[in-house]
Amino acid sequence: MSDMIDFPDEVVTSAPVRYVDLPLGAGTAALITIDNGFDHTKPTTLGPKSLANIGAAIDEALGRDDVVAVAVTGKPFIFAVGADLKVMQAGGTPAQAKAYFALGHDTFRKLRDATVPTFAFVNGAVMGGGLELALHAHYRTMSSGVPAIAFPEVFLGLIPGWGGSQLLPNLIGADKAVTVIVENAMNQNRMLKAKQAFELGIADAMFEPADFLEQSLAWAASVVIGRTSVERPEIDRGEAWDAALTRAKGIADMRVHGAAVAPYKAIELIELARTASYDDGIAAERTALFELAMGEQLRAGLYAFDLVQRRAKRPVGVPDKSLAREVTKVGVVGAGLMASQLALLFAQRLEVPVVLTDLDQQRVDKGVGYVHAEVDKLLGKGRVNQDKANRLKALVTGSTGKEAFADADFVIEAVFEEMKVKQQVFREIEAVVSPECVLATNTSSLSVTEMASRLEHPERVVGFHFFNPVAVLPLLEIARADKTDDASLATAFAVGKTLKKSCVLVADRPAFIVNRLLTRFLGEVTKAVDEGTPFEVADKALEPLGLPMSPFVLLQLVGPAVALHVAETMHEAFPDRFYVSENLGRLVAAGKQGVYVWNGATPSVDPEVAELFTQGDTPVSEEKVRRRALDALAEEIRLMLDEKVVEDVRDIDLAMLLGAGWPFHLGGVTPYLDREGVSERVTGVRFLPAGVASLPAG
Repeated sequence: MSDMIDFPDEVVTSAPVRYVDLPLGAGTAALITIDNGFDHTKPTTLGPKSLANIGAAIDEALGRDDVVAVAVTGKPFIFAVGADLKVMQAGGTPAQAKAYFALGHDTFRKLRDATVPTFAFVNGAVMGGGLELALHAHYRTMSSGVPAIAFPEVFLGLIPGWGGSQLLPNLIGADKAVTVIVENAMNQNRMLKAKQAFELGIADAMFEPADFLEQSLAWAASVVIGRTSVERPEIDRGEAWDAALTRAKGIADMRVHGAAVAPYKAIELIELARTASYDDGIAAERTALFELAMGEQLRAGLYAFDLVQRRAKRPVGVPDKSLAREVTKVGVVGAGLMASQLALLFAQRLEVPVVLTDLDQQRVDKGVGYVHAEVDKLLGKGRVNQDKANRLKALVTGSTGKEAFADADFVIEAVFEEMKVKQQVFREIEAVVSPECVLATNTSSLSVTEMASRLEHPERVVGFHFFNPVAVLPLLEIARADKTDDASLATAFAVGKTLKKSCVLVADRPAFIVNRLLTRFLGEVTKAVDEGTPFEVADKALEPLGLPMSPFVLLQLVGPAVALHVAETMHEAFPDRFYVSENLGRLVAAGKQGVYVWNGATPSVDPEVAELFTQGDTPVSEEKVRRRALDALAEEIRLMLDEKVVEDVRDIDLAMLLGAGWPFHLGGVTPYLDREGVSERVTGVRFLPAGVASLPAG
């Protein structure tokens, strides 16, 4: 332990050993329980001292002549969730990092090398190093109630570095391992449930939670005495392994376009696992883990993870939650696609009556019908039962009259983005609701203060900006207008939390955070095309960042009409910085949905769009487009901070991570701009302290 990182804040996990008599006369088993001493809301992590305790417990158990089996399990609802990320953030010297990584390998392989059968009884959430600990055991049982099984390392900028990259492919095959290690991690850290993990072959047996430990001990006894034999499928190390590697590279290329190191390192290690001995594989894994741990992408990933896990759950600058009013009924103005999505979400999460209104019965019926159809889809997928489906449908109704909102506590409008229309809607609502009813607008760019200016009670108006698709994207920008009072704002945040959204407080400034930055960013790309740069050159310019989609693919997703409207709104507010493309206007006038047409998965410029565009004769290079776009981002972020759009620069990073899909491996917008020197070049200063990409998010 002399070379270990001295991390005084490490939550030290204990590993007491209990000796139990196995059923069937099988003999004595050592049962080691991994426990950090807290309840299930604080999962067990594996820092240096914790690993040392687990290793000592295994040594003690294996040192007894009467022990016929060693089993490891966790505290209630938690097995273990891997390395202590606080230790990773603390850093330490390279020698200390190497010692920490080696300790994990040395501790876990004690189970693998044991001369008596070893078992992992996975009773709860298991991720990262916890899953690797389980994989080193000879056998694994799993509770059917385990809600989360994953290797999240690639998501953060690491690889499964305590044996996972070598053991998992050799247990379940390369293709399934690619799903767990690469695909799920890069799909926003998707988790497996117990049944899925069991079907993949990660566990050898699965039992119900109520008597999981007893059933696991009985099953282990039957293995010890030879009554139960575990047959595992033979692994195809030929064409199937090649196909898995090709699929993995395709996933990585699609997600990050070569910009992130971790997924490609993971793929290399999975390839190595086909032929390498355990020792050689572990040596390669340890080298890769060290390289990544010392690199900037891990610090960026941990910074982003910290924002999403901590700051997103504790929004800054929000009035005390005790001021929030109870919401027993919700009104939604409009019955179009966005309004209908909102109605479904409110019904699902708040479980209160939701009423849609629109201009005529046909539109109302269409909106309510959409909600009911979506509930039927949930029923068909088994995500709700028939009783729940019936209740959800009964909660959502429609009306052509705003008097249906009379007893509502929260009304949100999702009508056409035109100020006079929205002001008229709010006046009509105010005439029928109580003075305490919160009036929310889903506007993406208009002034909430101006929208509320003609009301008797402007203090109850808030911006409540969702991102499309509503059910998928987690960000909710909540805007405080000039006269918004604390009770209304507190109610809005309480509703947002119940909706399971990550809420960020923003000032009432044009387009808030995400749309303001994306519009400025996209404006530079479209301007380059208008000047004469080929579509493909301009669109490819941002590829080195590893963004989830290129600018023109994003334009197609958002819709040219929406993009044009926001650009015009922003140009009106800031004419010297926000560009409005006449070519984009032609695209909208022609009814085009985007720049590209697709032949399978490959996009090409729509010939009709090419004909519509009038281009200049001053094309610029990819590098110049990229520089202009990044410079514009840095300038706009600095201005937003000066305007106090947010409490802190970290809220901008959080919003872009959750609302724009800004890559985790970049750590957020501002760490990337700092690392690339853009911040100082454009604004003269960095956004974060030097060397910090893992700034605590609290």
